[in-house]
Amino acid sequence: MNEKKPLILITNDDGITSNGIRTLVSVAKEFGDVVVVAPDSPQSGMGHAITIGQPLRLHKTPLFENVESWQTSGTPVDCVKLARDKVLSRKPDICLSGINHGANHSINIIYSGTMSAAMEAAIEGIPSAGFSYVDYNFEADVSCCVPIVREVIQKMLETPLPQHTLLNVNIPKVSNEAYKGLKLCRQAYAKWQEEFDERIDPRGEKYYWMTGKFVNMDTEDNTDVEALKEGFASVVPIKFDFTDYEFKKQLATWWQLT
Repeated sequence: MNEKKPLILITNDDGITSNGIRTLVSVAKEFGDVVVVAPDSPQSGMGHAITIGQPLRLHKTPLFENVESWQTSGTPVDCVKLARDKVLSRKPDICLSGINHGANHSINIIYSGTMSAAMEAAIEGIPSAGFSYVDYNFEADVSCCVPIVREVIQKMLETPLPQHTLLNVNIPKVSNEAYKGLKLCRQAYAKWQEEFDERIDPRGEKYYWMTGKFVNMDTEDNTDVEALKEGFASVVPIKFDFTDYEFKKQLATWWQLT
């Protein structure tokens, strides 16, 4: 591995054989040495889960030409932890997660394994970004994402992110002609309204499938949901410090605490 080239760690939550990670690797190779550590099977919706009750398996795999790659039985966050402790000889310059099949805008960042992997890297002090394409088909053609991913990687390497900060990049499913470019946004106030479809199995026992719909309650401008509808790729800077500093001041007055 060339010490002068940027070292780029790549992971995802759709699994190491997904179209999205193959595309991400192909672009990242243009910028430096790439190492892949990804789940051996899909891990969507895992959030920031880690494996603590069972052993983890980690195996080298020749899936990517001229790229060191490993697959693990763990979660996306496990992948980043294993990469830092067992795979990499030095700290990566950046970590990239994705390209996810499906949107990770607004509240989805909390549930997303893609974004949690990027967040774990940020916790480790590694500038990171999660990429998602607004097409939920696992066989979706993500080649349209290539110029967008290339632009973001280049900007990340030219202008380092602040410590413990990551980027949430969502790419719209639009034609090349309809695509309007990158847009810095804020996270929309939106949520999933879930319902549970109750069914009966052959033994007469109840079981449930989670269903529901995505509801955007944000009427203000400059949100990631709005940008994607308009044909922009949304870029939202994210921090994992959840402290509400304004409310902290107010609460100190209410409760007479310091």
